[in-house]
Amino acid sequence: MPKILLVDDKPEIRDMIARRLTKRGFEIVPAGNGEEACAKARSDRPDLILMDMHLPVMDGWEATRQLKGAADTKSIPIIALTADAMAGDREKAMQAGCDDYESKPIDMKALEEKMQRLLKGAAAP
Repeated sequence: MPKILLVDDKPEIRDMIARRLTKRGFEIVPAGNGEEACAKARSDRPDLILMDMHLPVMDGWEATRQLKGAADTKSIPIIALTADAMAGDREKAMQAGCDDYESKPIDMKALEEKMQRLLKGAAAP
């Protein structure tokens, strides 16, 4: 069962995504800010991270940079989740180190396809 670190500061969004992914066989580790996300990425060793980019304490951009810059977490795939659908936002997410990008409102089918692709890639030798 793949372990997903789900980072969003809005409990109702975290809960909605967690319920849908749990039904599909994922184990969910929740986090409410970027600092908590970095700590849980190290302690819980998720297979993939869904990272909201607008977070309190430490935003998702900085959390992603820290995770991708650390030897113990750099290989964990990160998908940016953001309400920013402006031109250049996908590029900004990728430059921060994200492996993919999904804008809100989230298309769960598209998100799951991205997750499966990245999980398969992460499992490759």
